[in-house]
Amino acid sequence: MRALAAVRGLPPAVRLLLVDQFGVNTGFYLLVPYLAGHLTDDLGRSAAAVGLVLGLRNLSRQGLFLIGGSAADRLGARGVIITGCGLRTLGFSLFALGDALPVLIAASLLSGLAGALFNPAVRTYVAQEAGHRKAEAFALFNVFATAGALTGPLLFGGFRAAALTAAGVFALLTVAQAAVLPARAVPRPAGSVLGDWREAAGNRRFVAFALAMVGMYGMESQLYLLLPHAARQATGLTGAVGLVFVVGTLAALTVQLRLTRRLAARGGGRGRWIGAGLALGGLGFVPLMAVAGAAGTDVARLLPVLAGVLLLYLGLMTAQPFVMELIPAFGRAELTGTFHGLFHAVSGVAAAGTGAGVGWAMDTATSGGPAWLPYACCTALGLTSAAAVTQLHRRRYLPDPAALPAVVLVRALGACRHDQSRKRPQPSAVRS
Repeated sequence: MRALAAVRGLPPAVRLLLVDQFGVNTGFYLLVPYLAGHLTDDLGRSAAAVGLVLGLRNLSRQGLFLIGGSAADRLGARGVIITGCGLRTLGFSLFALGDALPVLIAASLLSGLAGALFNPAVRTYVAQEAGHRKAEAFALFNVFATAGALTGPLLFGGFRAAALTAAGVFALLTVAQAAVLPARAVPRPAGSVLGDWREAAGNRRFVAFALAMVGMYGMESQLYLLLPHAARQATGLTGAVGLVFVVGTLAALTVQLRLTRRLAARGGGRGRWIGAGLALGGLGFVPLMAVAGAAGTDVARLLPVLAGVLLLYLGLMTAQPFVMELIPAFGRAELTGTFHGLFHAVSGVAAAGTGAGVGWAMDTATSGGPAWLPYACCTALGLTSAAAVTQLHRRRYLPDPAALPAVVLVRALGACRHDQSRKRPQPSAVRS
């Protein structure tokens, strides 16, 4: 009930984007987790072809985040959001209708490009519209995203049907965005795109923060690699994997908003809570060491796994809203998308590198090495990132949006004036 009340208190555009994120994640997780199996089992593609298709999707998505962020700054977040969702519709339709390798590659590239445009643009729009409630808005964003990630797999009924269903969801969302999202005037950009990138990349405080945060996305990526493996290995039950995501969804629905509000009210700087969240997430892998390498069917061994999953989710829920709130505070408001794009590009590289490192540790454990090695690596990653962020916080390298009431007041008054001006006839159309 509190979450619903909080949603009603947000601007209509942000409310639409929350529903939008639920729909996007529902469609995404309805299809993508089953893509590799479809390519291998249904189409008989080689491991090399599967790796190519999946790799190109990740490359186009992570590699173009910065372009998507710059597009949101210079063309307007609204138009980029609509374009990204439309491209997802096309890409997922191709997955349903095409079996030839060139078609599959085109579908992967389009779906990856769609994510590169959509994700930074949505975060830019939320940051611009939510005003002083950024952290709360991003907390709700996590709630809706997590709920969608759980709902998608529950609707799976065959790959082609799932692909068409996901494409239909994205098509409806594209229409809703075009109809409901208000257009906003986009200031004429000063300088070049390369100049924007140099400004963001030259912001030493921001770059230090982005590098310190690699642990968050590295640990989050293990929700789809190491933690499902731990659940299967510890219990001997394939169905135990689903409980990993059920625990995360329940935690997000019941705790996320309350947790963010209480931590924001306590103050002490956003860096303090981000560091605490990273440390908590890293400690979430400790209980998993107790059942690492276990064999046989034993439901009781699921308890340490779920305890570790819950700690990881709590850590991510502690850190993520404040991270999203801080990113635009490092630079000019006109470069919100660029800073989000660069941050997520760094995060994507971090997630890929962590995935490779954890995969190596898993292979080492399987071939006779210590069974606890991959979990210890993730714990070390989380604690190292926590220490780095804490150090930045202590050195006052991090901005604190909560300490800028004058700016918040000016933005609030500006928003009120904007709402009043929208009630009067506009002399000219705005560009989006």
